[in-house]
This record gives sequence, C-alpha cells and structure tokens, in this order.
Amino acid sequence: MQMKGKVGDEFVIEGHHVGEPERKGEILEVLTDGDVTRFRVRWDDGVEGIFYPGVDAHIIHLAR
Repeated sequence: MQMKGKVGDEFVIEGHHVGEPERKGEILEVLTDGDVTRFRVRWDDGVEGIFYPGVDAHIIHLAR
C-alpha cells in the first residue's frame, strides 16, 4: 500500500509494547523513485531522517 502524505502532514507510529508512547513526525519532503515513496521527517525529538513507513504508521492530514 502506498502512503499518500504531503509536506506538513504528520506521521504517527503506534507504540509496539504496552505503555510505550507513540512517535510523531512532521513530513518535510516526499521522495519518490518509481513505485517507491519515502519521506524526510522531523520527529518529535528533533531528529530528522528518511522514513519508509510500515504497517504501524499512519498519516494525519493537518489543515493548512
């Protein structure tokens, strides 16, 4: 399944264990190469990186 996020939207990754907090990150850039989409994300701890979303991630489309 292809994720359809835009710059300014937010990824949320659910915690994998009981009591583990979710992780949030703002999409800074959408990177595509053929059928592969990945995202440059700034996480809530300030770290930026390239993210290939898995099944535990969902996108919140924020109002602009």
